[in-house]
Amino acid sequence: MAKSGKNWSEEELKAAVDAYLEMLQLESSGRPYSKAEINKRLRDNVLSNRSKGSIEYRMQNISATLHELCLPWIQGYKPASNVGSRIKDQIKEMLSRKGAVDKQIYLPTAEYEELDNKVQALRSGLKVALLNGEPRGITTPEKVTSSTTSHKRDPLVKAWVLETANGFCEACGSSAPFATSGGIPFLEVHHMNLLADGGPDTIANTVAICPNCHRRLHHARDKEEFKNHHDRAGLNEA
Repeated sequence: MAKSGKNWSEEELKAAVDAYLEMLQLESSGRPYSKAEINKRLRDNVLSNRSKGSIEYRMQNISATLHELCLPWIQGYKPASNVGSRIKDQIKEMLSRKGAVDKQIYLPTAEYEELDNKVQALRSGLKVALLNGEPRGITTPEKVTSSTTSHKRDPLVKAWVLETANGFCEACGSSAPFATSGGIPFLEVHHMNLLADGGPDTIANTVAICPNCHRRLHHARDKEEFKNHHDRAGLNEA
């Protein structure tokens, strides 16, 4: 009998997410397991109308969602490309219900204190996950106007840039000038193409720099030359 090509029901997707998290926990603890056996178990139960290949691809969808959040994913299930936003949102919601993802911590915000709190919380979990992916960021940050105009920023982008800088200014190479009360090296994140000028809130457009270099990028006579020499593309080529 042909397997169903219809959209996955919530029950089917939940079964896949539950099985994925089970495998991820086993893998992270170093315990052996069989992807094929778990796949068959799913086909013998809730996913009886799904093929082995369709279940494997759904697992790759889950990997892609975790990859985008810079969270650990099962290495045997390479993140699928071009996963639709609808299915990603469904997976994120289910991961949130299972306690695997704090959905609120990833939401963009224009409030500096809220952004900083989210960044600090994200950085505490990034050390073991940095190699798992890069955040997409926001190509067109939403403007928020009160008495002043600000932009909603992705806390994961700021956390990623600060964490990968490892306490050193990405412009002058010097160590952070001081540590925060939490013991974290203090650096600032600068958008090379300013958000006010339509620049994106992405890692390709940001650098972690010391306060002195930050002021130089904004106010120095040679700021354009300094900017061109120290943008993210130049850093990646170095």
